[in-house]
Amino acid sequence: MFKIRRAKEEEPTAPGQVRIKKKSRVPGVMITQYVEELPEGMATPDFTRKPISLTIQEGKVKYHGNLQSSHYWQTNTDCEITMTMSDTYKCYAKNEYGIAVVTATLNIIEVGFKKTQALQEARTVCFVFFRRVDPEAKEEKKPEIDERFWELLMSADKKDYESICAQYGVTDFRGMLKKLSERKIEREQEQERVVERLCNLKPIELKDDGDAEFELEMSLKDPTSKIFIYKDGVMIPYDVDAEVKHGLKQVGKKFVFSINGVDPDDAGLYQVEVDGVKIFSTDFKLPPVEFLVKIQDVKAEEREDAVFECVISHPLKKINWTGKNVPLEQGDKYDIIVSEDMLIHTLVVKDCKLLDKGIYAAVTGQNCCNAWLIVEADSEPNSQGKKKARKTTRAGGGGAELLKIAEEQRAKVQKDREELIAKAKAEAEAAAAAAAAAAAEKAEAEAKVSNVRYFHLDPGVYFTGGLSDVTAIIGTDAELVCRLSSEDCDAVWYKDGNEVRMTTDDICIVKDGTYRKLIIKNCKEEDSGKYRCEADGRKTEAALSVEDPPRINADDLTEFIKPVIIKTGKDAAFKLSFVGREPMKIQWYNEGEELLEDTHIKIEKSSSHSRLLLTKCQRKTTGEIKIKIKNECGTTEAISQLVVLDKPTPPLGPVDIIESSAACIDFKWRTPKDNGGSPITDYILERQQIGRNSWKKLGKIGPEAKYRDTDVDHGRKYCYHIRAETDQGISEMMETDDIQAGTKAYPGPPSTPKIISAFKDCINLAWSAPTNTGGTNILGYNIEKRKNGSNLWGHVNPLDEPIREKKYAVKDVVEGFEYEFRVSAINISGAGEPSTPSEFVFARDPKIRPQFTDKKMKNFVVMKAGNSARINFNFKASPIPAVKWLKDGHPVPKRVTVSNTDTSSQLMIPSSERHDTGIYTIIVKNLVGQETSSVEIRVTDDPKPPGPVELEENVSGTVTVSWTPSPDETKDDRLHYMITKHDSVKRNWQTVADHLFNNKFTVINIMPGREYKFRVYTKNDMGLSKPSESAIWELSKIPLSQNNYSGKTPPSFSVPLKMHKSPESYECYMSCAVTGNPKPYVTWYRNNISLNTNTNYYITNTCGVCSMVILKVGPKDSGDYTVIAENTLGRVECSTKLVVEGKKTFK
Repeated sequence: MFKIRRAKEEEPTAPGQVRIKKKSRVPGVMITQYVEELPEGMATPDFTRKPISLTIQEGKVKYHGNLQSSHYWQTNTDCEITMTMSDTYKCYAKNEYGIAVVTATLNIIEVGFKKTQALQEARTVCFVFFRRVDPEAKEEKKPEIDERFWELLMSADKKDYESICAQYGVTDFRGMLKKLSERKIEREQEQERVVERLCNLKPIELKDDGDAEFELEMSLKDPTSKIFIYKDGVMIPYDVDAEVKHGLKQVGKKFVFSINGVDPDDAGLYQVEVDGVKIFSTDFKLPPVEFLVKIQDVKAEEREDAVFECVISHPLKKINWTGKNVPLEQGDKYDIIVSEDMLIHTLVVKDCKLLDKGIYAAVTGQNCCNAWLIVEADSEPNSQGKKKARKTTRAGGGGAELLKIAEEQRAKVQKDREELIAKAKAEAEAAAAAAAAAAAEKAEAEAKVSNVRYFHLDPGVYFTGGLSDVTAIIGTDAELVCRLSSEDCDAVWYKDGNEVRMTTDDICIVKDGTYRKLIIKNCKEEDSGKYRCEADGRKTEAALSVEDPPRINADDLTEFIKPVIIKTGKDAAFKLSFVGREPMKIQWYNEGEELLEDTHIKIEKSSSHSRLLLTKCQRKTTGEIKIKIKNECGTTEAISQLVVLDKPTPPLGPVDIIESSAACIDFKWRTPKDNGGSPITDYILERQQIGRNSWKKLGKIGPEAKYRDTDVDHGRKYCYHIRAETDQGISEMMETDDIQAGTKAYPGPPSTPKIISAFKDCINLAWSAPTNTGGTNILGYNIEKRKNGSNLWGHVNPLDEPIREKKYAVKDVVEGFEYEFRVSAINISGAGEPSTPSEFVFARDPKIRPQFTDKKMKNFVVMKAGNSARINFNFKASPIPAVKWLKDGHPVPKRVTVSNTDTSSQLMIPSSERHDTGIYTIIVKNLVGQETSSVEIRVTDDPKPPGPVELEENVSGTVTVSWTPSPDETKDDRLHYMITKHDSVKRNWQTVADHLFNNKFTVINIMPGREYKFRVYTKNDMGLSKPSESAIWELSKIPLSQNNYSGKTPPSFSVPLKMHKSPESYECYMSCAVTGNPKPYVTWYRNNISLNTNTNYYITNTCGVCSMVILKVGPKDSGDYTVIAENTLGRVECSTKLVVEGKKTFK
């Protein structure tokens, strides 16, 4: 139902209900759900529009609404409106699943004159409420405004509303203000859950040092609440460390978020959330950055540094550099340098290699520029294969023109910044004046409608902007600023609890509109302390720290950094003045190593200056001179350069001979390791012909480190002295080795050839290159061979086709002959001395002991008589082996054919017969050894059936089956029998015994009243014969002796054991028949050892028939077997022997 209450009244909750807060799509509507889960198709109430707040005069009122029959108004529908009814009202829409609440304000104005009754009755006020009754009802769609628009407005000043609306294309300014007011109320209600107080919201700003920051003051209800920062809706990590990319620093109630090293990717909407509630939003936009000077193509030599420089239109702490589409970072390979004004950006590619060639680019957001890096290889041939020294020169760079453009842009940026500051100050003053005018108009309006009752609590004067901690350098001005909500309130300043008064010119208290300032000029150390500003009972505090770090005068620093250039042996002095709080620590460094006083180092120190004196400086002292001054407030450094000039060191050898012919000697050398600080102007040469005492002066040849001497005699040797000359003098001389004009330099002999492998038609050799190459590259090799016993060497390869690799396969050999080999190297001068001859080696295959190569070799083959039999064996052996076949240890019969090759042998029996059965052995033998293998061939035929079958009953319930042997029994020692049984009840044939090597078997479990038939089959390796079938056997009734006899008898054997012979690995079946009353206990023994508990033997006793089965007979089963039967009346035993026939073996 609908219900209207005053805003201060609370809606009770029924027992057992929950209160789950939900958000409506209509701003200002609060929904509370009473159940944990909503049933399917059900929903909590909601409003489609908020009620309209009204201000009316006294009179009668009627309430209107589209209510269903189940809803009602709590108040009367027609009542008299008086001044006491002015208030904020709530409207409730309620069902069993929840309640929706919305508020509206009613202001009643007292009338100042009388009207007619008709007019008073006609004046009404309408609260129109719309309840969502049809979830599927369609509403007119309006274009949605980006949510970023509202987030920016709720954190922006009113003066920025117009620019934000223009940015997002919003033209309904009045509608925007109305919706913004509703959203602010809703946002404030959400913020009240986590924040007690929120003020001093400063939007994000780009600072002069290239960083950006925004700040706000807030008091959290729960100090442990989580604070999150989002950029364009994506959470970004931050740290309290100011050196990381994003930092959030808290000082008291002030939170400052900073972005270090702003780059174009940092632009976007930043939002602060506390426990999921949005607190503050600010939009960060970077001015478009353009390239005033783009990077240019650079051509650098190998191992030289390459420099790319550009100038941008706005200061940036960092831009992105890429090389061959790969991002580049500061490191050992690249230096990324940014000027102090952040306009000049430089990339240095250190120690260029040929692989560094490619396109390099500088990127600032949407703009970029690129250029080529071309790396030229060292063209000197003698430097190939040698590590090149790194060069100290640099290629590329912008030069003076680039610095001029950067200076002009710096002045322009500074001017624009000052104009923006002045404009912002003017806007602030105008805003303050407008606020004052608005306040005056508001006061005047309030005076006119003083009879209107408002429920408003004046908070009094409060601080809208608190004090911030300030750090000032001694001698500079410090300014403490706060802001009040009223211009008319005076503020009182305190320092460390004592009131501050303007007793001197250095203290200035300023009242600037709502701003209150305390300016301390020419700060001194005693000005440090805690300052407090109080106004109308409110106060704000901050600390002022006055520091006195070491400082250097700019003119003194400019003079200090100028390089000091002296000659060797002279003195060098460095002096620098400074100011700062004492005590100060002063340190001097030379190339990073701290200088301490000694014979040639003097250091003077005082509170205002320091002087370094270096006496009798040597060339090695050249380098960076740095002074470091430190006190408790900070550290400062200054760097200068010391250059000590000296004569160069001698040129470096050995010389590289470019050409040595009958007409000239052309050679080069390396430049001095140290040129003494001055460039080489000339090289001075003199020459001596070997064998003479005089030296001929060749004079100065210029700064290039090479010389071509054409005044030579063919075959003569010369020695040269080389000196380097600079402005500081002439170096010591470097003497070359003797160089002969016109003599060829042949390579030395290679290593002795090594025999890798030898065969009958090929011998493989390998060797190493000579240690002396003759000063040039090896072009190839020649190989010579010689037979053992001969004095003549013959060439293996054609002389015009040298062998490129250091290995070769010699195929021009004759099997059985012994050879030796030697190798000579070839360079540009020709072939050098041959190597030491190799060892003698025979041209023959290596000796290999015979080995069978078949992965699976058969060792048993069954053949049907009349068929042909083939047995193959593959092998490898060297030399070729002799092959021999044996049958049962004797040579094979002539009718057996044997075919041999170098790697295989085949035995074939054209038409096999039974007497061909046996074990066939192959013997493969050569000089190294022999190998044998055997295979058993069994030639047989389909078995013939046994003779007639007879049946006999020896023990009740059993039948003894016997038969005449098969005619093949004497021909096949692997022949055996199988018995099957058929009875009149089951009517199927069942196997009752198999692998029988005798001609008799006792079948048990013969049931009275059934007819039985038995079949006996002959089996061998070829298969099964036709059966021999017995007559029908029927046991009609149980003998009377078994039904009526009740006397006790001792045990006795009615059927004794009989002797057994069984081939190895076959099944053996023993049985006997025992009678006696009471039933005898039967025990089996082998060699007097009981077998009843041995699991290798299967023992049964059924109806007096005692049987034992050995499933797989082995040699260990041979022996004497005994059966002992005993009862209370006596004991009887029966014995037999088992002979296991093993496989036949042949030598």
